[in-house]
Amino acid sequence: MAGQVRIEVEGALGRIVFDHPERRNALTPAMWSGLAEAARRLAAADEVRVVVMRGAGEEAFVSGADISRFDHASGGATAAAIERDTGDAFRALGELDKPLIALVHGFCVGGGVAIAVAADLRYASDDAVFAIPAARLGVAYDIDLVRDLVLTVGEPHAKEILFTGNRYSAREALAMGLVNRVLTKDQLDGYVEELAGRIAANAPLTLRSLKIACSELRRPPGERDVDRVRAAMAACFASDDFSEGVTAFLQKRDPHFEGR
Repeated sequence: MAGQVRIEVEGALGRIVFDHPERRNALTPAMWSGLAEAARRLAAADEVRVVVMRGAGEEAFVSGADISRFDHASGGATAAAIERDTGDAFRALGELDKPLIALVHGFCVGGGVAIAVAADLRYASDDAVFAIPAARLGVAYDIDLVRDLVLTVGEPHAKEILFTGNRYSAREALAMGLVNRVLTKDQLDGYVEELAGRIAANAPLTLRSLKIACSELRRPPGERDVDRVRAAMAACFASDDFSEGVTAFLQKRDPHFEGR
């Protein structure tokens, strides 16, 4: 009943599963800690090349933080606890140098939207519902989380989402750029699994290099670590995978990449 964040590994695919279905996968403090640990464990797993996040059960991806755990007697203490619990989790997701996909069905609310936005790609079922009801609860979001939402959907959409607390359908989320694609519920799992498999078959060092470049572009120009991007590029060209990719292309066959 307390909820947990589980890891599943199947070949090159790693999964992070938010498992608290009796509360629509609302995240307890322990689950936020579990999310950070899961991201770091999958980052260290050499066999894993792509990570998919999803909710357990049929009702939700993540329906936000478990409000019943908030300390109503001390707003300052509550804010500090939220920052502590969520900050480490989002740092771990941000440091994951493998493609990260959010598979969203049902409710994706509050912190669930923030977690989905932390992914590189987001795919939703047609029953998905998105909302950030912070203004209805009197809570606030860290500047990094607001920034990522603004960069994902644009400032006008982000302000509407945050100021109103409105619920948005999957199609509305698609129109504002919050998700990459909407599928029927019975199509979603198969589509994401097939997509993850195709990504996992690509060169891991190239995927890492591209993810680093995208990450640095989210920073202000004066704070971008261009040397980090160049080092990741150099690692690609110096790798055995580069030779394999060229050879496979010339031989008109599928490449087999080892990530080195």
